[in-house]
Amino acid sequence: MYNFQLLIKHILEHGVRWAPEQEIVYRDLLRYTYKDMYERVHRLANALKDLGIKKGDKVAVLDWDSHRYLECYFAIPMMGAIMHTVNVRLSPEDLVYTMNHAEDDLVLVYSDFVPLIESVRDKLSVDRFVLLKDGDYKTDLTDLEYEELLGQADSHYDFPDLDENTVATMSYTTGTTGRPKGVFFTHRQIVLHTFGLITAFTSYDTPTRIGSSDVYMPLTPMFHVHAWGVPYMTTMLGNKQVYPGRYEPQMILKLVLEEKVTFSHCVPTILNMIVTAMPEGFKLPGWKMVIGGSKLNKGLAQRAIEKGINVMAGYGMSETCPLLTAANLKPELKDVEDEVDYLIKTGFPVPLVYVRVIKDGWIDVKPDEKEMGEIVVRAPWLTQAYYKDEEKTKELWEGGWLHTGDIAVVDKYGYLTIVDRVKDVIKSGGEWISSLTLENLASLHPAVLEAAAIGIPDEKWGERPMLILKVDDKTKISEDDIRKHMEKFVEEGKITKWALPDKIVFVEEIPKTSVGKINKRVLKEMFS
Repeated sequence: MYNFQLLIKHILEHGVRWAPEQEIVYRDLLRYTYKDMYERVHRLANALKDLGIKKGDKVAVLDWDSHRYLECYFAIPMMGAIMHTVNVRLSPEDLVYTMNHAEDDLVLVYSDFVPLIESVRDKLSVDRFVLLKDGDYKTDLTDLEYEELLGQADSHYDFPDLDENTVATMSYTTGTTGRPKGVFFTHRQIVLHTFGLITAFTSYDTPTRIGSSDVYMPLTPMFHVHAWGVPYMTTMLGNKQVYPGRYEPQMILKLVLEEKVTFSHCVPTILNMIVTAMPEGFKLPGWKMVIGGSKLNKGLAQRAIEKGINVMAGYGMSETCPLLTAANLKPELKDVEDEVDYLIKTGFPVPLVYVRVIKDGWIDVKPDEKEMGEIVVRAPWLTQAYYKDEEKTKELWEGGWLHTGDIAVVDKYGYLTIVDRVKDVIKSGGEWISSLTLENLASLHPAVLEAAAIGIPDEKWGERPMLILKVDDKTKISEDDIRKHMEKFVEEGKITKWALPDKIVFVEEIPKTSVGKINKRVLKEMFS
């Protein structure tokens, strides 16, 4: 008998066998085949071995979304090392903290980030670097260069049959409070998560359903939980893959049109950037997009659909690899009057994911879309611990369920709708007011491009809601216009009069975290 282990190498090897001549494209700079990529993965593993990297060592990667990053997704864990996907949008202080906390042994760094690394080099515990670049670039940081190393390396590496519980990847959370926390995933978890994605995104009959003939382009950074794990899925399916490098609206639209991209995923901020950049009357029929990271507002969803982009919400966290739910439409919802209302919900748990929404005392909330509770989950691909943080791990897994910190309601069909983060819900006069509900309703005003709701201190009621809006500068709009817009939803019973914001302010930009989420900590500091 052969004790088959669930390993990342099996994902790659199937994709290469299935579609050896399929294309992988990097911006307008490079295109090659799965077969070429497979050879380069072998060369990269040999190059890393020649640099002394062995099983259990950590290799940090700082790059935009590229073919090189895809090669790292496979070569590093397949040789038994651990890929640390470094969040390049962290502050220099947090970047140093995460790299030192992870105890990185080698750093692969793209030229754009060399000045950043040079500025903190004396604070880093790692002192070995490999340069990634496009075109000519000179630096004193290192004399090791990625393409040169691959060119000198052997084209065959004997990837071992590892124990499937070997750690494959690690990254750090991007919370707005405290230090980033390290999460890690094994080969077994990533393989099972890949099958979870395939089930959720290819099997159900929804507007964003994908197949092996779709053309994939990530718009979630590859440093952020393996670009939600989708590159592993699309490699196994043999999809054509397009990597845009740094996110620039013109380059993204150029690649969509020229490479005929049909499937992407991103946070609402990126979707809003794309929709806003599209010329009046211009449409992209058939582009399917899964939206996660934060709430997909109905207003933005409608604007995207008007531009020919089919959208659906998904949900997960850095701690969960990340997939937990998807807003696939159940059979009984096929003829629903406004399916957008369901496509923007947090979604229904995907296969192998168990979700509870609980109140104090571990009591499950009623499925009435009114009673609120915290989402707790179990699945085979959740991080087992925070790296080197026993106290936070106990909090995360209290009661044997992973605590998400997200507040949600549940409807009669079993769909979740996140209404807030535990730390963001507005507690006013003993009642909870959902900041996400206020943001969603505000987004339905045609002049509103982005909306954020926070609780600001109030002597009498503890907190009161405040709306912060970014609006279309071509439209004249007043605070009174927004008040009248929000009062309509009181009449319709969607919010109570108590939830109406006391203050409404207009800003040029709403601050975001390093992964594009609205940074409510900064907003509270600004307006409290």
